[in-house]
Amino acid sequence: MGAMSWWHWAIVLVVLVVLFGSKKLPEAARGLGRSMRIFKSEIKEMQNDGKSDAEKATTDETPRQISPTPESDIKRDHQAERKSA
Repeated sequence: MGAMSWWHWAIVLVVLVVLFGSKKLPEAARGLGRSMRIFKSEIKEMQNDGKSDAEKATTDETPRQISPTPESDIKRDHQAERKSA
């Protein structure tokens, strides 16, 4: 019951020919194909936008590495504290 057999497809084809006519059926199929292509490209674009947003969120949350203070700066600060005390 779940799968469509060949006579189901035959009935669908007859109904389509009756509704659209044999001349407009290729145009309708072409239009449907274009619509599906546009829909798929929009879905891919949305997924790519979601990935780039997720990458931005993860890069913003990662802590930045603090560069070590050069030893000369530490000595200079220590000497300045001695002089002021």
